[in-house]
Amino acid sequence: MKVLGIETSCDETAVAVVEDGRGIASNLISSQIDIHARYGGVVPEVAARAHIEALNPLMEDALAEAGTDFAGIDGIAVTVGPGLVGALLVGIAAAKSVALATGKPFIGVNHLEGHVYANFLEHGPPEPPCVSLIVSGGHTMLVHMKARHDYEVLGQTLDDAAGEAFDKVARFLDLGFPGGPALDRLAREGDPNAIRFPRAMEASDDFDFSLSGLKTAVMRFVKKERSQGREPDPADLTASFQEAVVDVQVSKTVRAALEREVGTILLGGGVVANTRLRGRIREAGEREGLRVLFPSLALCTDNAAMIACAGYYRLEAGERTSLDTEADPGLPL
Repeated sequence: MKVLGIETSCDETAVAVVEDGRGIASNLISSQIDIHARYGGVVPEVAARAHIEALNPLMEDALAEAGTDFAGIDGIAVTVGPGLVGALLVGIAAAKSVALATGKPFIGVNHLEGHVYANFLEHGPPEPPCVSLIVSGGHTMLVHMKARHDYEVLGQTLDDAAGEAFDKVARFLDLGFPGGPALDRLAREGDPNAIRFPRAMEASDDFDFSLSGLKTAVMRFVKKERSQGREPDPADLTASFQEAVVDVQVSKTVRAALEREVGTILLGGGVVANTRLRGRIREAGEREGLRVLFPSLALCTDNAAMIACAGYYRLEAGERTSLDTEADPGLPL
């Protein structure tokens, strides 16, 4: 089964063709980083207009690279939420048009489920139960995947998402946009134990997260140092901030897996590209005898292959989505 995947939930226009939920025949992304860099963040209206310009040519290129056309596609999967409503509408309109014109089945995919399913493109079919940590610019969430398409949200951020906190601190330090990758690179040169920042909610009995206070603590520390004529070492500062974020995410994820008595941890989302998070959670998993899986860097960020993969398993199960379905910017998992 060849599934055409379309992803336009934020600032990446993405189209892919995936065969049988595993084989990536094409996976193309048109990035808007240069467009939004001048604003220091994603502007929803600008993102939607860029999707409109990029989507049709990208779809043609993805089909050509996969060696097929619309007639050779067996289903169309598209992100229907969560995300920016204007951006989502562009991808949904295109997917509905293809489904209506070809008569092929249409399936709406939750963007967060797509991040979970990115793992199965590289590590084989889903084998739940497992615990998944989803960390991105808009979400920080721990999920118990009991069975295919059966999720229990164990906890999530009460304020800033991890990616949002990384970007805000990076912006405060003038590291550029997008801030997460720049902060990660700089932190590799620093001492993660140089500054002890707070680990909010690390000892709480739940699986929720809070990152707003940590972000504020970093800014206050810098302002205090500068008021006393000292300039903090940027590498040590970013490494220490990053360590505070990773400490809580790793400890809560491992504890969730042990309490739910599952043997596998899955990671998904753009922040999973962070090298410290990948290394620390792999080490923690090995100590507890847990299998830790995460996608390659190319599949951590928003992409359409993960949407096609998630769509494949729903189509295979006989699911179909009505063409009346609308974008849902707050779609729960």
